[in-house]
Amino acid sequence: MTWTCRNPAHAARRGPSLRRGTRHNAPMCGRYWITSPADALVSRFRVRGEPAPLRPRWNAAPGQDLPVVRLSEAGARVLEPMRWGLVPAWVVDPEDAGRPINARAETAATKPSFRESFRRRRALVPADGFYEWRRRGPESVPFAFRAKSREPFAIAGLWDEWHPREGPPLRTFALLTTDASADVAPVHDRMPVILEAGAEALWLDAGLEDAARLHELLRPLPAGALESFVVSPRLNSSRMDDPSVQEPSAPPVPKPPSSARPAGRPQRSLFEDEDGDDAA
Repeated sequence: MTWTCRNPAHAARRGPSLRRGTRHNAPMCGRYWITSPADALVSRFRVRGEPAPLRPRWNAAPGQDLPVVRLSEAGARVLEPMRWGLVPAWVVDPEDAGRPINARAETAATKPSFRESFRRRRALVPADGFYEWRRRGPESVPFAFRAKSREPFAIAGLWDEWHPREGPPLRTFALLTTDASADVAPVHDRMPVILEAGAEALWLDAGLEDAARLHELLRPLPAGALESFVVSPRLNSSRMDDPSVQEPSAPPVPKPPSSARPAGRPQRSLFEDEDGDDAA
């Protein structure tokens, strides 16, 4: 599972060979981190059974397999890896799917790619924090956001399952986004939907299909719930997946000539598509 943030000029040189199935390889950089150990996540999210082995992710990126909490057919919470970038069950070939990594909370219930998952396949995506970039002209500065409690939280997610003719199913997910809270607004105008602890069970409840009631859960966090700090530009490279990405003094990763970012194109947001809007 590989994913790199490509610069638009590089993508253009690839021409027709750039397939739609690699949309998250467009100039969009989604990032969060989840380094809490599996036993902490099992306790925090009341998971049943033994989870699959997890590796700490300091720079979680689209296209990677990342931990997700869903309900089993028996109604128990399970923690398992899913690939970030949603592939709807109804597509013929996952390589031809858009694989959106985000869905707008305001419209996900009616979008073809998300509406069935919004009704029946909702998930909790554990995270210790997320990253966002503040733009100042051609420059962009990465920030990390985390709960003031320093505890892991649940991002509202949607998941789906695509079945090949042979082999195991492909399970994928997307994150829901909403308007920025007062803590995030100075950096960006969107943020992931971070569920309050009391809303997590309702969000997972497969019997709850009332879109209006579900939308009530998808609100920005109250002011003061998050803290933020500047992090290293090493975060811009998905190859960098270690604690150094959270050290502002860490030197940036040298860029190969073929991937140099053109002047005037700042780092893309976790919550934007290549046109500057959410990918929903």
